[in-house]
Amino acid sequence: MATRDFPLHGDLNLVVTGYLEPNRPRISQQLALRLSLEMIDVEREIENRLGDTIDRMRQRFGERHLKTVETQIMDEIALHRRALIRVSGNTLLNSGHLEELQRNGVIVCLVASLDSILRRMHLTLGARYHDPVERSRAIGELQREWRIREVENVVEFDATYITEAILIERIVTFWRELALRRG
Repeated sequence: MATRDFPLHGDLNLVVTGYLEPNRPRISQQLALRLSLEMIDVEREIENRLGDTIDRMRQRFGERHLKTVETQIMDEIALHRRALIRVSGNTLLNSGHLEELQRNGVIVCLVASLDSILRRMHLTLGARYHDPVERSRAIGELQREWRIREVENVVEFDATYITEAILIERIVTFWRELALRRG
């Protein structure tokens, strides 16, 4: 049976969070395609609304303006159904929408071992990884991101020792089993 033909949850959302940069957007896109869900990327929505990158807009207008736009977008996203919502754990925790998103969907947190993440940071940051300020900022972001792991009913998928394709297949299988349990 083709994945697209599989009858899924009706109106539940799949919320994808966690720290697997830089692959998380691609993983989310592939999951949305495999599960026939609308893809909503909160970071991209913020950047589209602001017309620039989040970092540049934070520098230009400050954190308060960025949080106002983020809150507006999260208000809109909370109304969506049958969507894959890609959102940072930090935004999920601090937006005031966590409970509503849990009522209307399943939160999946992508995780990896600290060693694996530090290697990915080194590759992503390049020479900036050797700057203690840059590395400290990246590790602080990881710590904020991983606070979502303390929330009840967040389902974790460890990607440390598996390929992206296997990770996607495991999440698809989880989603299918959840659909079967719901009837």
